[in-house]
Parts: sequence; C-alpha cells; structure tokens
Amino acid sequence: MAEDESDRKKIEAAKTLDAKTAYEVIKEEGEVELSRSTGALFWSGLAAGLSMGFSFLAEGLLRSHLPEAEWRPLVAKLGYSVGFAVVIIGSQQLFTENTLTPILPLLARRTKECFRNVLRLWGAVLIANLLGALLFAFALGRLAVAEPSVHVALSDLSREAMQFDVAVTMLHAVYAGWLIALMVWMLPAVKGGRLAVVVLMTYLVGLGGFAHVIAGASEVFYAAIRGEASWRAAVLGYLLPTLVGNVLGGVTLVTALNHAQATHGEEGS
Repeated sequence: MAEDESDRKKIEAAKTLDAKTAYEVIKEEGEVELSRSTGALFWSGLAAGLSMGFSFLAEGLLRSHLPEAEWRPLVAKLGYSVGFAVVIIGSQQLFTENTLTPILPLLARRTKECFRNVLRLWGAVLIANLLGALLFAFALGRLAVAEPSVHVALSDLSREAMQFDVAVTMLHAVYAGWLIALMVWMLPAVKGGRLAVVVLMTYLVGLGGFAHVIAGASEVFYAAIRGEASWRAAVLGYLLPTLVGNVLGGVTLVTALNHAQATHGEEGS
C-alpha cells in the first residue's frame, strides 16, 4: 500500500503541468506581484534595468573578440541572454514579463481596482527598468569601463538596433513580446532547467534581431549618450514602437490566448 502511494507521488511529480495548472500558478504569481508596494516594485525594477545592461555588454564583449565571419552572430548572441538570466533567475521585475503575469488576474477579475493596480505595476516597473538601463548606458558610455575595441562593437550593436523604421521595429517587437511571454508561460512546467529555457528563448530573440524595450534601451541610450544618435530617434524611433509591439505580442498573442485555452473548459461546463 505504501509502495503504491509512493509510486503515485512519483508519477504526479513527473507529470508535465497542463495548461490549467500553469495558468493557475502564473495567476497566483500575478496576484502576489499586484499586492506588492510601488516602492518594492520600483527597486526591483531598477535592479532589473541595470542587470539587463549586461545583455548589451556581454554581446559587445563576445563580438569584439570574435573574427569577422558569417557565424559570428551565432556565438555573440549568446551574450544577449546574460541579462535575462540574471533578471529572471534572480526574480527581478522586468516589464515584458509583466505582459503575462499580472494580466491573468485582470482577465479573471475584471474590476477597475485590478486594472488600476496593473497600470500601477506597469508604470513603476517600466520607469524603473528604463532608469536602470539609462544608468548602465551612462556608465558604459562615459566611464572607462571597456576597451576601445569593445566600444566599437557596442556602437555597431546600437546602430543595428536602430536601423529599421518605426513599423518594422514595432513588428520585430511583437515577436520579442510573444517569445518572452511564452518563456514566462513555460517556466512553471520546468523543474530543473529554468536557465536553459531562459537562454534558449532569449537567444532566439537576440538572434532574430527582435526588439526588446529594456534590452534595447541600453543600446539606444548608449548611442545617444555618445552622440551617435539623437535622443528623439532613441525614444520616438525605437523605444516607443518597441514598447507598443512588446505589449501587443505579450498580451494578445500569449496572455489572451492562453487565458482562453485554460478557462474555456470551466466556462463551458
């Protein structure tokens, strides 16, 4: 009898989470985030913004040490995952994660109070993330942090991020928001390989050149601080369309669809 009970527990532990269970886990996390104070959200978001700068720096370091070759992006883009790994494994507040986590409670409980709480969370985290990215870019651009060859690589990365028009940037951002929200959706089902999932999904974002509002903020702020791009181009030409695209990709393509998938059965019963 005891052996049967032990076997059942092993089977349950080995099962992959179904959509409904994953939904409930993430929704509960969203409720916790919505209950946090604005100050706590801000400081966690500031830490995340600073940490995300390491995606920019790590990619620049790898790029500067690799030869000019067609395969160089395949290796250099591994650096893009560094900041995401620090933020997500370290449980810091990243804006694009919040296109899924706090939205599930809002879809389940559509009240004005919950909506205002989501806007409060979004505002605090976005402002803090961008401020952290700005501080990191300022330190990188103004202080003697890196070798000249690394600055050349960083400048190249900044130019590549800003090379597209607003419409194309927004489209790229939709894919980035989609992939990041999918990553958040997948993480509850991963027991021992969270880092691998984070690296895989964010590597795909970087390799695809998909625009991410916080990772990209370090790049465009760096260019503006060094006089290689205007602040207008950085904010209106890149950050604003990227923000809109990330939200569209995360909220509509992942959050709304997975909410419908997870709740369809219970609503139809």
